Amino acid sequence: MMNVKDMLADQTWRWLDQSSSGLHFNPLQSFALDDTLCTSVGEGSSGPVMRAWVHSPTAVLGIQDGRLPYVQDGIHYLKENGYQVIVRNSGGLAVLLDKGIFNLSFIFKENKTLSINDGYDFMWNVMKIIFADAPGSIDAYEIKGSYCPGSYDLSIGGKKFAGISQRRIRGGAAVQIYLAVSESGSERAKLLKQFYNVASRGEPTRFEWPRIQPGVMASLEELYCQPMEIKDVLFRLLTSLKEKGAFIQPSSLTNEELHRFDYHYQRVVERNNKALHVELNP
Repeated sequence: MMNVKDMLADQTWRWLDQSSSGLHFNPLQSFALDDTLCTSVGEGSSGPVMRAWVHSPTAVLGIQDGRLPYVQDGIHYLKENGYQVIVRNSGGLAVLLDKGIFNLSFIFKENKTLSINDGYDFMWNVMKIIFADAPGSIDAYEIKGSYCPGSYDLSIGGKKFAGISQRRIRGGAAVQIYLAVSESGSERAKLLKQFYNVASRGEPTRFEWPRIQPGVMASLEELYCQPMEIKDVLFRLLTSLKEKGAFIQPSSLTNEELHRFDYHYQRVVERNNKALHVELNP
């Protein structure tokens, strides 16, 4: 069982803050960056990494979303509403990214004692540290009616504000969280609800797409009943982890990682294009 204190205390974490710069680059780069960093951590050329990222309005579809019978109509609907559309290569279903959504990745070396649930529990416990003053307990269970539902949906009072995902590659494990910080969680959910309505037209599908109930989704500022911004979450993150004994070292990609990133980015782009043109046009 992973101990949060042991993971954080007396360890030096490379810190990549792309919470501002990410608004200006392709979200596919984030997937390639985490794959790049997983490889470095897995081979031992890098210590553990913590990376924050925020992107401009983007709908990130899962591979299964591409199996909806009228998915191209759904994609057109999302684009009409100001969202670019990409397909991720990992599990899960559609989520939305925008300037009020904070994404955080913890990347560490995989080992035989580190179970999938350990990775999820680690992120859940980190969130409980960062938001120790939350207006209610932060629970982890699937929120029925949410978009991209999963067993580690994070909620307060039954309102989902975050989802956790995980990717393991080349000996590295990336645990990632999607955190709705500001604006309306239910409005985001309404958009994806309509996407599924348009993309399915109520016809039988090859997978059970989520029947979204917008009222079960909220942002942290809605839950706290006070304004909250990305910078507030960054401050909470860095100060809380330092208090737990973590050493945080601002960093950037090494020359070798920049070269490796080009390779991973090309692969991510090719997979995305294949999904958009093949999976989404069966």
